[in-house]
Amino acid sequence: MSTVQITAADVNKLRQQTGAGMMDCKKALVEANGDFEAAVDLLRKKGQKVSAARSGNATSEGQVLINVSADGTNGKLVALACETEPVSKVEDFRNLAQAVLAAAVANNPASIEELAAITLEDGRTVAETITELTGKIGEKIVIQEYANVSGEKIVSYIHSNGKMGVLVVFEGANGVDITEAGKDVAMQIAAMNPVAVDKDGVDPATIEREIEIAKDVIRQEGKPEEMVEKIAAGKLNKFYKDSTLLNQEFVKDGSVDVRKFLDNTAKGLTVVAFKRVQLGA
Repeated sequence: MSTVQITAADVNKLRQQTGAGMMDCKKALVEANGDFEAAVDLLRKKGQKVSAARSGNATSEGQVLINVSADGTNGKLVALACETEPVSKVEDFRNLAQAVLAAAVANNPASIEELAAITLEDGRTVAETITELTGKIGEKIVIQEYANVSGEKIVSYIHSNGKMGVLVVFEGANGVDITEAGKDVAMQIAAMNPVAVDKDGVDPATIEREIEIAKDVIRQEGKPEEMVEKIAAGKLNKFYKDSTLLNQEFVKDGSVDVRKFLDNTAKGLTVVAFKRVQLGA
């Protein structure tokens, strides 16, 4: 049993250093026999245990952050998720989200795994920092989504609630300023949630599912079997119009689709890729 006297000043010092609760700090110092470094390690281990215990919990809240390079050719999106809305508004959580995005910008990782392994200025990795905050706050925190996209022109949009973000890759601007048009398309993606840029980008499994659903509906309506294939093809084209970006009706002007809107903005302008992330979806 420890004979070292743990003072209130010691506890407060460890609390200031780690951000952990007063009682947790006192227990850690007692267990570590007054050794501050050992106490910090104990608190970190506590954080790891909390993280593991909560690993199955849903993370539907958090913050989506985006950085687009000064030349507009690269965009990075980080979605840091937590379990509850109050935690998403805590300063430590928001500072962590900013630090993760800054690490992504500085190191250009290609995946969440690479991002999590980056060492921050204090010597801890992104993953270790997340684990420590999990221990401090007491609920699951994860990098839910990460995107790193490059192209001729990247335009971004973040919804007002901070829980949805969009990156869009354009080609064919040919010197035209597409900032406003690009933002309109990014907001279209946020609102309409297309499954792909164009019909060629739709997952074959999705196409097969849509056709089978259409055929079932048509047969239930009592249509002759010889008409089923033709009607199903028409329904699939309707699906493409509703669910692929370039074929969607442009939200701000229903007289044109997105493809035509882009071509009217700059001849040959198009979208080649996009990334839409929504926490809690």
